[in-house]
Amino acid sequence: MDTGQRHADRGAMLARFAARILVVCPCCSGRAVVVPRPGGPELRYSVALLFLPRRLVCARCGATAEWEPERRGGARVGVTLGGPAEPFFGRPLWLQARCAGRLLWAYDIEHVDALAAYIGARLRERGSPSSSLAMIPRLPDWMTSAANRSEVVAGLAALRAQAARSAPEDRPDTADGSRARPQQRRATS
Repeated sequence: MDTGQRHADRGAMLARFAARILVVCPCCSGRAVVVPRPGGPELRYSVALLFLPRRLVCARCGATAEWEPERRGGARVGVTLGGPAEPFFGRPLWLQARCAGRLLWAYDIEHVDALAAYIGARLRERGSPSSSLAMIPRLPDWMTSAANRSEVVAGLAALRAQAARSAPEDRPDTADGSRARPQQRRATS
């Protein structure tokens, strides 16, 4: 994986990477994908991805599932991103691996690439400190530590290779669901 010498954070939110989430299929344990249901509204902001109806689809066994956001009063209840489970169906992420004594995870290749660009850079420039929802400032210290850089970059390369696999026997051993707990849901008006 080619890493650059310099990375300037543009303040991208984790929600930006929630359009296509690779997960473990609930039926065959192969790779499935969670995407917004077709025919939905055009997105103006990536945060809207947290509130769109979703579809889980497995190309291997044909399994499908549907998710609708809850409603409380006039508010739709969206999801909170983060952790080794996708938040819509609670399925373990397909892209996860042990790294530096922790669990490294990503939603899809684009997410892996964004993490690798930042982690692999020798000079890391952070964006605006006022963006509390930006992904880069919220990365855990173990991932951003220079002492762990080579191990984390290698872990991200392993996730990139994992993305190309889809068979049940290729499921990461960390993706057994024992640590996969979706975050609490949140409401918006």
